[in-house]
Amino acid sequence: MSLDTIRLSQPARDQLIRLKRTTKIKNWNVLCRWAFALSLREPSVPAVKEINTDSNVEMSWKTFAGSYGDVYMALLRQRCATDGEPLTDESLSRALTIHLHRGIGYLSGTKEINSITELIASAVRPAEPR
Repeated sequence: MSLDTIRLSQPARDQLIRLKRTTKIKNWNVLCRWAFALSLREPSVPAVKEINTDSNVEMSWKTFAGSYGDVYMALLRQRCATDGEPLTDESLSRALTIHLHRGIGYLSGTKEINSITELIASAVRPAEPR
């Protein structure tokens, strides 16, 4: 595993396609950033430890993080440290994949998000216990 290339599972790809359609957000990476932040907002450690990244959706770290790469990396490193994970490239990559998938699941499972306006509104609401 490497942070150089971020790959997604087929179910995550399908969920992103639906989210792109409903929110009108055109780029995978923008939705993935929202999903990552949403998962980090959840204080529990993700239950899933291994994900089959079998879809044709992949992006580079630079595409995912854009000009905020240092911020996303700091958030990822902090979360790994908080969760007791080592700060190795492999554990960081695994944590990113797991958090992306959990966040995509949260976004696609939220019935209130049917537009970009509702997506933004969800970001300002306090996190609900899951």
